[in-house]
Amino acid sequence: MAKLPDGRALPGKLFVAEGIDGSGKSTQLDLLRKWLIGQGYCVAFSEWNSSLIVRDTTRRGKKKMLLSPVSFSLIHAADLADRMERQILPALKAGAIVLADRYIYTAFGRDVARGVHPQWVRQIYSFAVQPTVALYFRVPLEESLRRIMAGRPRLKYYEAGLDIGLSEDPYESYQLFQGRILEEYEKMIEEFGLTVMDATLPLLEQQELVREIIEPHLGEALRAEPSAWREVLTAEPLYGRYLEEVLPTREGS
Repeated sequence: MAKLPDGRALPGKLFVAEGIDGSGKSTQLDLLRKWLIGQGYCVAFSEWNSSLIVRDTTRRGKKKMLLSPVSFSLIHAADLADRMERQILPALKAGAIVLADRYIYTAFGRDVARGVHPQWVRQIYSFAVQPTVALYFRVPLEESLRRIMAGRPRLKYYEAGLDIGLSEDPYESYQLFQGRILEEYEKMIEEFGLTVMDATLPLLEQQELVREIIEPHLGEALRAEPSAWREVLTAEPLYGRYLEEVLPTREGS
């Protein structure tokens, strides 16, 4: 169950996907969302750094390279606080399922990698709801870099961690920065009880494992009225934009 900071249980379920860039967490969360909707559950989705309140401020700060590690941390905390009040808590109080693409553990990894004190960051996010399950998609640094570099013609300043002076070369800085974040995630496994997923497994196999972990927690989660399109979606193990990638593998197996 999801819990408020004071320990009170909420009727809804909060499932979180975490991992370094290139871990494949967003793909797995999207597949999970489609499956849950196909099963008839009411699902809300919340994404890191997506609040309208801070979006313009973040964009301007990045463009002018004005953001210090602490100001970056505070902006992201404001982002989550706004989404918590407007999206996450109302859905959880209604009994719905909330899927979060990155959550407080992203801040605990990135902010600390930028030199912010770990306990300070944790205190800043003390308002956050405790998730039902926090999935950590573990991937070797070399594999994550290979995936990211294949689709990134150019790394952005803050994305590469150039703001903390690890290296003047964007790609070397990015590798060092991501390595630091990976180290922080590994420390959090025991501290927060993160559920580790092997992000090097085939896409289908990962998704099957994700569903096995999530399904026992669904309980009395809020469902929508049945409809014909939901029945069609439920009939397919996977669906949406992944079918072209997945079906040839299934047919050949």
